[in-house]
Amino acid sequence: MPEARRAPRGAAAAAASDDVRQFFSIGDVCALTELKPHVLRYWESQFKFLNPAKNRSGNRVYQRREVEMILLVKHLLYTEKYTIDGARRKVDEHRRAGDLRSVAREALDRETLETMEATLEGIVATLSGRGAPPDDPVPDAMPDAIPNPVGDGDRA
Repeated sequence: MPEARRAPRGAAAAAASDDVRQFFSIGDVCALTELKPHVLRYWESQFKFLNPAKNRSGNRVYQRREVEMILLVKHLLYTEKYTIDGARRKVDEHRRAGDLRSVAREALDRETLETMEATLEGIVATLSGRGAPPDDPVPDAMPDAIPNPVGDGDRA
């Protein structure tokens, strides 16, 4: 029996969503970035630009730009292998050069492409009869995500 179609996850879900969400809970951000809540809370203590507002209940409420910055920090730490201090300096360099926003958007784009690639590999494996890889890149469900507007001249 064919499997039910699954919702995209991670940054790929961002590109798949039609509506633009401006605020995200810590759970949403964890699902989008594939990070644990304690990692996000720790990064908030290490990176002054990661300072989500809190709602009346005291829960963190992240804005889209903060999610983009989290993905940039994740890329610097996990992919480029910077230390926390090195990543902090690199972000400051981008800020001084005036290209921080574009670099953060590139991190979102990169994460989206990597997630889409993993999803497509899973689909190819399923269609070729090999089944999904052990670390199935497509979960059963995904909360609303950050859309990545394409062709939007003013990407504010």
